[in-house]
Amino acid sequence: MFDKLSFIETRHEELSEKISDPAVIADQETWRKLCKEHSDITPIVEKYRAYKKAKETIEEAEMLMETENDKDFKEMLQSEIEDSKAEIETLSEELKILLLPKDPNDEKNVIVEIRGGAGGDEAALFAADLYRMYTMYAEARRWKIEVLSSNITDIGGIKEISFMIEGQGAYSRLKFESGVHRVQRVPATESGGRIHTSTVTVAVLPEVEEVEVEINPNDLKIDVFRAGGPGGQCVNTTDSAVRITHIPTGIVVSCQDEKSQHKNKDKGMKILRSRIYDLMQQQQHDSIAQERKSQVGTGDRSERIRTYNFPQGRISDHRIGLTIYKIDAFLNGDMDEVIDALITSAQSEKLKGEEM
Repeated sequence: MFDKLSFIETRHEELSEKISDPAVIADQETWRKLCKEHSDITPIVEKYRAYKKAKETIEEAEMLMETENDKDFKEMLQSEIEDSKAEIETLSEELKILLLPKDPNDEKNVIVEIRGGAGGDEAALFAADLYRMYTMYAEARRWKIEVLSSNITDIGGIKEISFMIEGQGAYSRLKFESGVHRVQRVPATESGGRIHTSTVTVAVLPEVEEVEVEINPNDLKIDVFRAGGPGGQCVNTTDSAVRITHIPTGIVVSCQDEKSQHKNKDKGMKILRSRIYDLMQQQQHDSIAQERKSQVGTGDRSERIRTYNFPQGRISDHRIGLTIYKIDAFLNGDMDEVIDALITSAQSEKLKGEEM
């Protein structure tokens, strides 16, 4: 580990010189690439330097202990040694995590897809609640949100919605939201006061550039139709809505939110690229058993990952056995406690895999 850290520190020093070189700055593409690499390894170098400083402190204090006779001063030195040892232990664990292989998608924007599952109107209403939750979380982090496609019910629920969240690290924070979300509450549509159980599925897909997924235009079937609104009414007088079918995979994407057929097609292609990329990743994960074991949950879209119990004010994440009683705050976008716990759990599993 320390050979690797030493190499990274040397590389950091080289990059610091390069990104200050006028000749490199003149080549903006190269300069941006080097700046990103410099930025990516800076946290590792800072922790490593703090680690080395703590080691030096211990060595100096131990040398002084051998020659010092003053009792009070020796006690102070001993306290300094113990503090530095505790710091080294903490820094060692942090460095192990920083050196773990990174998910190449972590810094990407995401496309989030929410669909009402079992439960009819109540599932659609809860899908709308989840959409609001994710948008509030994104807004708190100053991420940009853009709806790509939506199907709204006439009572304000959501049958399905696809939206993009643009912001640094969006995928790293939201990737564990994929799966089935279960809600237990008395629906607004229920007159008898009985608690119902409904489900909503969430898929979080990294935004994919055209160069990452090559789509043959001959593999696409594109249909245009007139956009419709809640209750089946027509909201457009022109055929602006677009349905794209990727024939090899059978993936179908529909977009009708924009009045322009061209804009709907562009949004549809963004969703299609991300879905194909996600399918490719799922197939790769299925073929690598060890990779499956290192995930939080299986990543299966059909896996129930979380329960929202309104009568008890409880949210339970079934993958890590975490329960919190802050349902109102959570649905208002205060999600970090659970997201941080999921990330920590995933890191722990990866560390176990590295040590095996």
